[in-house]
Amino acid sequence: MFNRILSLYHPRTLREKGKLWASGLATITLIVILFLLGVYWSIMPPPFDVRSHSNDRLAELELKPVTGSYTTMTLLTAIKTLLEKPGGYLSNDITPPSVFLDNMPNWEFGVLTQVRDLARSLRNDMSRSQSQSLENKDLAITEPQFNYSNDSWIFPSTEGEYRQGIVALERYLKGLSADGNQNTQFYARADNLRDWLAVVEKRLGSLSQRLSASVGQQRINTDLAGDPSASQSTATNQQMRVQTPWLEIDDVFYEARGSTWALIHFLQAVEIDFYEILRKKNALVSLRQIIRELEATQAPISSPVVLNGKGFGIFANYSLVMASYISRANAAVIDLRNLLSQG
Repeated sequence: MFNRILSLYHPRTLREKGKLWASGLATITLIVILFLLGVYWSIMPPPFDVRSHSNDRLAELELKPVTGSYTTMTLLTAIKTLLEKPGGYLSNDITPPSVFLDNMPNWEFGVLTQVRDLARSLRNDMSRSQSQSLENKDLAITEPQFNYSNDSWIFPSTEGEYRQGIVALERYLKGLSADGNQNTQFYARADNLRDWLAVVEKRLGSLSQRLSASVGQQRINTDLAGDPSASQSTATNQQMRVQTPWLEIDDVFYEARGSTWALIHFLQAVEIDFYEILRKKNALVSLRQIIRELEATQAPISSPVVLNGKGFGIFANYSLVMASYISRANAAVIDLRNLLSQG
């Protein structure tokens, strides 16, 4: 018995225990560091003032503000935010702690969706005077670069492709302000704005439906409603059960949060560049109401997880609250498009 007690205090035994404690402490320390780093990287970027930020950046580049400068600069800021925020771009990371994070990658995808939509509208509509006019060569590079796969971590990397698009978009921005450069234009016309808002309307409608499906619903199939001669590829049931899988509820929520974050800033930029059109159509109030509804989607979250209570249950349902704001904004977008179509 005495020999067994002495063996516990043998130098070799003590060294082995010391190594075990050291390795355990190092592992715990590493886990804590990765956890805190993951929490920090998951903080959503704050909103920015579109007018003042754009004016500051244009002044740094020694560019004068012209029609289209604010929309283009805000688009640049949104895509740069994805690459330069704390932790950088996380959607394609395969190392800890990024590989364990899903809220921020979904937020990034929401922002990216709006960036792609605006870049496509900028290339196809806002920079062209008519359907037969030539497209801008820089925007012809920007738009496909921003549509590159969002999760490529090996050559070519997603960040590298997006940075090429940023360089081309910056050339377009400089061309807008260059005196005598008639080949680089931004046309603030009602039809251009209406076409982009049509895409926004569809995005918001889809997000609203996906968010509402968090509690599960029996929905009537209205795919062919309103057109007696309409048809579709395959037959579908008259009623269907729609419900977002439990593990994907927070994914949809943060994607919607990222999408609305980007859209708020784009609409604020549009208000500046399309001010005269909106004023003449008496549509400024409608646009500002859309922005107000979307700003409500960025309110701080009180719970560490996305609560998913029933519609009239004891606990809150964050997805339904988000869907409510987005639905109201979508209805206002429809009204705004109708105003813009009127003479």
